[in-house]
Amino acid sequence: MRQFDLLVIGSGPAGQKAAIQAAKIRKRVAIIEKEPVVGGSCINTGTLPSKTLKDAIYYLHGFKQRSFPHLSYSLKKSLSLRDLMARKDTVIKHELEVVYNQLERNDVELVQGTASFTDPKTIQIRKLNGDLDLLKASFIVIATGSRPRRPADIPFNDVTICDSDSFLSTESIPKSMTVMGGGVIGCEYASMFAAFGIKVTLIDKRNDLLRFVDQEIVQALIYHMRTNGTILRLGEAINSVTLDPQGRAITSLKSGKTVVTDMLLYAMGRMANTESLNLAAAGLSVDPPTGQLKVNQHYQTEVPHIYATGDVIGFPGLASSSMEQGRLATCHAFKVAEATLPQVLPYGIFTIPEISTVGKSEEELTAANMPYEVGRAFYKEIARGQIVGDLDGLLKLIFHRETKELLGVHIIGEGATELVHIGQAVLTYGGNLDFFVHNVFNYPTLAECYRTAALDGINRLGRA
Repeated sequence: MRQFDLLVIGSGPAGQKAAIQAAKIRKRVAIIEKEPVVGGSCINTGTLPSKTLKDAIYYLHGFKQRSFPHLSYSLKKSLSLRDLMARKDTVIKHELEVVYNQLERNDVELVQGTASFTDPKTIQIRKLNGDLDLLKASFIVIATGSRPRRPADIPFNDVTICDSDSFLSTESIPKSMTVMGGGVIGCEYASMFAAFGIKVTLIDKRNDLLRFVDQEIVQALIYHMRTNGTILRLGEAINSVTLDPQGRAITSLKSGKTVVTDMLLYAMGRMANTESLNLAAAGLSVDPPTGQLKVNQHYQTEVPHIYATGDVIGFPGLASSSMEQGRLATCHAFKVAEATLPQVLPYGIFTIPEISTVGKSEEELTAANMPYEVGRAFYKEIARGQIVGDLDGLLKLIFHRETKELLGVHIIGEGATELVHIGQAVLTYGGNLDFFVHNVFNYPTLAECYRTAALDGINRLGRA
């Protein structure tokens, strides 16, 4: 039995940063990974592949926005899904090399195999060849991530009925697609394939998409999706999913409607990867529906020397926040002075067009009876918006009516997930609109939207 200072189960974003933080303070660390490659779903099946795929589609879709419709059409006509996936494969290969290099140069040992607890401080590893190994550690971080939910009543065949993981292995572009689920993943895939020219039907039992996002921004997204041909079936419950003799997906709704498409993508929820860990031997239990672990503000489970981070603890489930959770868990375990996870977290939704948001929405502030005002900047009014061909983008600032303190930033359009960080910095340090009004932004850039939106907000106060 080998002894370590820290054992990390899972090599996704949370696991990597937890391990590297420990290695930086000269602790003996090992990462246990059951898959043949590191990176978890973030690199291999989730975040990175889907965002790379979106970027490839957006590049082609962008030709249309930049007044080159004939070039856009000719490129789309000759492309297969495999052509789009080739770019994804290249990016994944490079990112894996980066991760392996980081672990190696920080002396983090990588152990391939499936981990399970035998007691609170001992983990058994079943290696790929069937051999068993025992590792012991003073502290353990569970960062096993999550996987798509696959209900028994959905006849997955991973060809015409797929989840968000298996979809990335398909070979041909369908002419029509049903996307089941109006969350982040469902909206991302629905919008990107509608932009590519596929006839998409998005189904969700809720009446609203992306409830945690400012609804003015969501309505703008819905407008774009419908403009690209997406049919939205909101407030619709599913009765059954079957296959017809041609292999097409038939979705029957409880309202009596039927949707027939070449492919169905199921994107309704994810499950934490905890079932193989034998958590009972460590004195741990999980939330039954999701398999998630409960933690305190330091990411400690009910067993203090065992921590959990990333998707395995649920919301927000972002790669960015998971990285910081992993690092902070290690800092707490080894008494390294660190702050807690920042309260101001940006959210990036890689739809077409992109959405990014940080801070409070109008709906949240209205519910809290907070006096606020709004300033807006439309990309069509900004020189850079004309250059990049995005005439529908919007940057929205929400601020306190009396103090002008910035309360929220909400963006839809090109570069949204990059632009949001300017607003995030001002929010974090309690700044107000004066920062944007009395600063100079490069011209021509989309960042100018901040000054325009701030001036628009101040003008609204003057009119009031």
